[in-house]
Amino acid sequence: MKQFSDPHLAALAIMIVAVGASVWGARRHPGRWIRAFSLGLAALIFAGWVGEYVADVILGTWSVQYTLPLQLTDAVSAASIVALLTGRRRFVELAYFWSLTASLQAVITPDLAQTFPSVFYFTYFIYHVGAIVAGAYLVFGRRLYPRPGAVWRVFGITLAWTALAGAGDLITGGNYMYLRYKPVHASLLSVMSPWPGYIAEAAAVALAMLVVLAFLTRLLGAVPPERESAELRAQPPPGGAGERARRPAPG
Repeated sequence: MKQFSDPHLAALAIMIVAVGASVWGARRHPGRWIRAFSLGLAALIFAGWVGEYVADVILGTWSVQYTLPLQLTDAVSAASIVALLTGRRRFVELAYFWSLTASLQAVITPDLAQTFPSVFYFTYFIYHVGAIVAGAYLVFGRRLYPRPGAVWRVFGITLAWTALAGAGDLITGGNYMYLRYKPVHASLLSVMSPWPGYIAEAAAVALAMLVVLAFLTRLLGAVPPERESAELRAQPPPGGAGERARRPAPG
């Protein structure tokens, strides 16, 4: 897919509108629709994510080198679905930080050979854009802000997932998370050092982006969880009846 082609721009436009509408609606007009929207968005992400693997199997393009669920965006999809269904902050944090870094990069610089109207065009953008919408909606719309220490928790889990992807690369000969070589298409990795230097540089950039996102929640008026109003804590999580508001975990 050509970057910033008409199909790509259409996907970007849909993402911007969906993020803006979901955040605005959740903040200004909370109500019963929240549960239905959260369930629907979770189902949409699941359909796009799993649908891509189903399409690979049906079309005979599935292979252990390229289509195991070892990309970070696979973890983003899973975390986003659980966060939408449960409202648990540990998953909301993962969805927020991962989607607005990894998924956003994947949408701006798509690693996609096909374009509209291929089924892979739809599956790719459905679960990537869906995760971005989920992360923004849960944090800025539903006000499920990251807890203290979230940056380091998410960064640690990211490193663990990277190690898992690296093991997968060694076993399969694949290039999950681009740990063996840079992608052919233009991306943030394109301006970094040759292998293996870009791996450490990417980790440093990722940590910096997590810090910026944590600061963003405060810059835009986020309230630390321990100071949330009784009214806000009484609101049900996005998935409906579920977790009570908790004080932040140490860390």
